[in-house]
Amino acid sequence: MTELQATPVTQDSLAAAHLELGGNANTLALRRPFDPSAHDLEPTFRLTRFADLKGRGCKVPQEVLPKLLEGLQHDENNSTDHEHAHFMHMAIPRYGIGMDASVTPLRHGGLSLVQTTDFFYPLVDDPYMMGKISCANVLSDLYAMGVTECDNMLMLLAVSTKMTEKERDVVIPLIMRGFKDCAAEASTQITGGQTVVNPWCPVGGVASTVCQPNEYIVPDNAVVGDVLVLTKPLGTQVAVNAHQWLDQPERWNRIKLVVSDEDVRKAYQRAMDSMARLNRIAARLMHKYNAHGATDVTGYGLLGHAQTLAKHQKNEVSFVIHNLPVIAKMAAVAKACGNMFQLLQGHSAETSGGLLICLPREQAAAYCKDIEKQEGYQAWIIGIVEKGNRTARIIDKPRIIEVPTKEKEGELW
Repeated sequence: MTELQATPVTQDSLAAAHLELGGNANTLALRRPFDPSAHDLEPTFRLTRFADLKGRGCKVPQEVLPKLLEGLQHDENNSTDHEHAHFMHMAIPRYGIGMDASVTPLRHGGLSLVQTTDFFYPLVDDPYMMGKISCANVLSDLYAMGVTECDNMLMLLAVSTKMTEKERDVVIPLIMRGFKDCAAEASTQITGGQTVVNPWCPVGGVASTVCQPNEYIVPDNAVVGDVLVLTKPLGTQVAVNAHQWLDQPERWNRIKLVVSDEDVRKAYQRAMDSMARLNRIAARLMHKYNAHGATDVTGYGLLGHAQTLAKHQKNEVSFVIHNLPVIAKMAAVAKACGNMFQLLQGHSAETSGGLLICLPREQAAAYCKDIEKQEGYQAWIIGIVEKGNRTARIIDKPRIIEVPTKEKEGELW
């Protein structure tokens, strides 16, 4: 691995350094924290203060969501004769509510529209990285379906009414630039969207692509004997919260015995790096290694999304998770906070997390080796698929894998 000195990396040089190193962000030097003063903002400016909720707190509870979505489900009995006849002769099935992305058969030539939308509130204080993370998060739902090409993106953005004009004029262009740069990494572009004013500052978008059936992988084919692979570490929500607590003595006192401020700053950078990374290579390799389905791990945590994936399986299977790869030191922070995050129980929110993939047992190790070779980042076999009633669980004492396993001077991972 290329050794780099731990010199500051500016936002302008980040993409250039990334390309220079063959696209392997793993070898990047530590990122310079966003400095409000450098942009003539108050030193106390924090983007994360422009929303009262984040992580799991801004999600409708998982057990409530199906009830709210009942009215959106396609009702075969109420469809028109024309609509019924149209879909009866379609060879391509329609997928929608409850899936990571909707798959809609088009009127033309065996093609489907695969589409998704997502947005959330500021969870990091660097506006540029916030833009990148939100774009990666939108695209992640396409990648969870095995789709690797995105034809078009729209951006959704609210300017907070609580921002001064100066704050708006600095922050909003940085968010938009981060979003645009991430879209460029995904070989797609933003052609429109919507910008409004709002007390909070949500950021997100829409991603769309037109596919042939072999370009997406329907996530319902897990079989007994498959294994579960995870492509990014857990603990992002713990890391971003711990970083905010550096400014809050009463909160910091709860965790300072198990973690140093340097540990927290590095975990925060690792979390940002992980959240801003695309799941595109992970999706491409799903085809190569015959994945039987996947989902991305986001706001409902590892177990929440594993349960949703298990519920959609055609076969009578269940998922059992044995290993939890976690950003270094964040498991200790979570334990020090009692049951606040529920990280080890699999309920801690992740943002733009990794893909959780069902792979044939004989293919999984090669998948993990291949993704590490291409990206420079690890993936992990974290569980198994066994006979069951479409549920998911984490064993009582899962193995915690610290990520990275060993610190390297001047390197982030």
